[in-house]
Amino acid sequence: MNGEPVSRRALRDVFPVCVFAGLVLLPFLVLAIFARDARVEATGLDEVAMTITPDIAIADLPGAADDTVILSELESNVARARNAAIDFAAAGPGTASPFGFRGSEADRVRARDCLALAGMAEAGGGDADQRAVMQVILNRVRHPAFAGTVCGVVFEGSQRPTGCQFSFTCDGSLARRYSDAAWRTARERAEEMLGGATHAPVGNATHFHADYVYPWWSDRLDKVAQVGPHIFFRWRGYWGSRTALSASYRGAEPDPLALRQTALAVAEANPLPTLLQSGEAVRSITSQIPAQATEGGQGAPPSPGAGVHFVLVARGESPQTLVERARGLCSGEGYCRVQGWSEADAIPRGLPLTDEARRAMRFSFVAAGAGGQEAIFLDCRTFPAPGIGTCLPARP
Repeated sequence: MNGEPVSRRALRDVFPVCVFAGLVLLPFLVLAIFARDARVEATGLDEVAMTITPDIAIADLPGAADDTVILSELESNVARARNAAIDFAAAGPGTASPFGFRGSEADRVRARDCLALAGMAEAGGGDADQRAVMQVILNRVRHPAFAGTVCGVVFEGSQRPTGCQFSFTCDGSLARRYSDAAWRTARERAEEMLGGATHAPVGNATHFHADYVYPWWSDRLDKVAQVGPHIFFRWRGYWGSRTALSASYRGAEPDPLALRQTALAVAEANPLPTLLQSGEAVRSITSQIPAQATEGGQGAPPSPGAGVHFVLVARGESPQTLVERARGLCSGEGYCRVQGWSEADAIPRGLPLTDEARRAMRFSFVAAGAGGQEAIFLDCRTFPAPGIGTCLPARP
């Protein structure tokens, strides 16, 4: 019988097996480490890093909550090309968590109606388009950069003339009326989203804009999805992660009617000047001068130039003087067009013009250019017997 202790003999017998197992497993361990590092480098959203408090403050993030309405400095076709040139982020949209509603019956009704209104105003009537916008709103409710209620997020910034986060709350669109059928469908979708439904294509996105505009922050956020004409984004790093969407919803929804009245009062107190009052465009879309939204007359183009200029006109204004002012806007070289509407909320935010915008148009001027003649059209119901130009054709 061997005098060596049993425990020492057993360790000696099992040691070669352990060494062999270690040599077999070592390559897999190294591969796992490299794979993790590669995933972190590709996505920038390491699960461990997500749990660490970020160094950058919310206020310093591009496109943060205190930014104003989206503006673009590019023509629509150039903006589309620039947007298309930006790749979708490897991180993807992430997986949205179901919204946990905690509130009273009154909170539910207010949240539903605010969500439905934003869906219709921002995305039209499409199912996927509305749900994508609603998902962004619910993501913002749970993100510390934004208001903690649904109505608060929708109307955020509308108490300031140029501070609204959703343009329809400060550009006159609140005056729109929607059919009962449109309201019913949008409310059903809003109820489903409040009840825990998610829209996977946009995931944890907190920002979006139309593909025909190119805001300054567009390439500083992760582009993660496109639904219809809208492109969706989230911040890079921690603030764009699912972990950042950690705020708990507790109800206490503000009264949307009061928010609407405040927004309308702000818009009324800061009316847009007509072309005859200011000689300037409300909105210009051109590659030569910055595109500006001159809410309350602020931010007008610094000088006239080629491009497309949207203006506000009023019944009773002199057609001849309108044309003279339009010529002033088009005093530069290149193709130039001036188009006018009699209501601020009818002025489009970009090109191409919708059928609705064309029907509401009251004035159109095309400057004489290379090989082309000056063209003047007026809505003869707004400007009876204008004495200049041609009547705009009636549109059904």
